[in-house]
Amino acid sequence: MRILIAPQGFKGCLDAWAVAEAIERGIKTASPAAETILLPIADGGEGTVRALVKATGGQFKRTIVHDPLGGSISAEWGVMGDGCTAVIEMAAASGLQLVEPEKRNPLVTTTYGTGELIKTAVDEGYRRCIIGVGGSATNDGGAGMAQALGIRLLDAGGRDLTWGGASLISLATIDTAGLDQGLRQVEILIASDVTNPLAGPQGASHVYGPQKGATPEMADQLDAALQHYGEVIRDQLGIEIRDRPGAGAAGGLGGGLIAFLNARLVSGAELVLREIGFEKHLKDADVVFTGEGQMDSQTIYGKAPIAVARAAKSSHLPVVAIVGGTSDDHDVVYQHGIDAVISITQRPMDLRVAMEQADALIATAAERAVRLMLIGQGIERRQRG
Repeated sequence: MRILIAPQGFKGCLDAWAVAEAIERGIKTASPAAETILLPIADGGEGTVRALVKATGGQFKRTIVHDPLGGSISAEWGVMGDGCTAVIEMAAASGLQLVEPEKRNPLVTTTYGTGELIKTAVDEGYRRCIIGVGGSATNDGGAGMAQALGIRLLDAGGRDLTWGGASLISLATIDTAGLDQGLRQVEILIASDVTNPLAGPQGASHVYGPQKGATPEMADQLDAALQHYGEVIRDQLGIEIRDRPGAGAAGGLGGGLIAFLNARLVSGAELVLREIGFEKHLKDADVVFTGEGQMDSQTIYGKAPIAVARAAKSSHLPVVAIVGGTSDDHDVVYQHGIDAVISITQRPMDLRVAMEQADALIATAAERAVRLMLIGQGIERRQRG
């Protein structure tokens, strides 16, 4: 039996590689002779850099940049095995996990550090850049990113805007003269599963602002600022981003990347599968294991396990999902290529305890799944005999 193991990370607990290794351990316990292929994946959020770099034999790098509140942080990024493609997670420089809960304030948080990572990659000669945009602490429309790349955002008095989403309401002039010329030759891909527009009821501020610390009043203020920001971009750059699907990703960073760097938005999960050559591994597999921390009805909207399942179904392979937990509406995934969902918890358990024991629980869940598969194989053989 040959098993392709392609989970994403269990958020806040184990990264995708750790999950894959735990699944492999459980499989080998049940069937020592099983052949396994580990190919952890991501959807543009946490784990995207590691998934792409490790799967392609690339290299990891670190750069000192500004964090969301203007402090200093060592941010990890990477280069894929082709030697040409840089991979950046905006969360490494501008992520929510970098800001203590009591200090979260999207009025002032900035994507400047993300811009510094992009500039570093370009300065080192990389002419293709994949940017994962999940997990942001920001709502500045990518303004900080643009400023780090040499673009000046000025108020009516000719003064540079301060960092943060609130200041965008004062934007009067966009001066792109200082934009690094090398960036004009770089292909930028935005890896995301978010389709929200920049502004409006379904925009970045109202939908995602609260988890970044925005009160309802702050969300209204930020939405008005992004509306104005989009209008100035339209009037001065000739690019309409306000209603563009995906422009609201990462607090509007998606829109900023589109407007200033001519970036292209792509499905994060599908991009990762394509870049790591996922389909070529399917022909050598008999079954596919995937997984995520929480499986619910939202999983079908661009999440990595569904992308894995759809690819597996193109090769007529069964798909098992090992998950940390499920919601009452998770069974919709059975209509999208997943054949079985195995939760790692078998008894009532505190979330903290489950996270602490996740490695062992994942292995045990995978073992259970394989033992059931072996029973099925035995029944099939007897029926054939």
